[in-house]
Amino acid sequence: MITVSFNKLSLKPGDRILDIGCGAGRHVCACTRYEGVQVWGVDQCQTDLIKARENLNFEKAYGVSHGYWQLLSGDILHLPFSDNFFDLVICSEVLEHINDDTSAMKEIIRVLKHKKNLVVSVPRNGPEHICWALSKEYSNTPGGHVRIYKRSQLIQRLENLGIKYWDKHHAHSLHSILWWLKCLVGLSRDNHIYVKCYHDFLIWDMIHKSRWVRLIENLLNPFIGKSLVLYFQKN
Repeated sequence: MITVSFNKLSLKPGDRILDIGCGAGRHVCACTRYEGVQVWGVDQCQTDLIKARENLNFEKAYGVSHGYWQLLSGDILHLPFSDNFFDLVICSEVLEHINDDTSAMKEIIRVLKHKKNLVVSVPRNGPEHICWALSKEYSNTPGGHVRIYKRSQLIQRLENLGIKYWDKHHAHSLHSILWWLKCLVGLSRDNHIYVKCYHDFLIWDMIHKSRWVRLIENLLNPFIGKSLVLYFQKN
């Protein structure tokens, strides 16, 4: 499930890319499909890093990985990189988990080269409010979401730290429906018939890449897209 639109970005051999909060490596994998790029995936969760390594090795075995990658255990508040190190920084679905998000924003901007791009995605305001309204557990789970961002406020906060907003899109409208179902029946009830059937449908779509499902999702994204994806350039 790729959140970033790489068609908006110009990746070239030798580019250094950071995916902070890389999880199981979805964006690291997507980046290494570009020839000659160097990608660092950083996360605090060892289980996710192990899964990311498995996914990256799988892509390499099948010949779709053309870049270089490293996986590191690290903290977004204390990144182990020098100033102005990366040509692209991806911070996807991370900031909403961080109590001191201002320090996190400063760090991801610090390691980005001047005139290069930062991509930030967070849960979109409307669908996220519905999740919070449907389930107290959703916003109270340890390690869960600690705030809901408004687009204009998030853009302003990031621009105040020395970057310039230039584009946006919304993504994953079909996943909004999944999370609303989970909030309705209970977050831990993955075997509930409605949740299981809908989740199986999403897995089927990931495998078969149905163009009709893509069309429906693209039509719904402007209205109920779960993720707000923002593009910036460092001054």
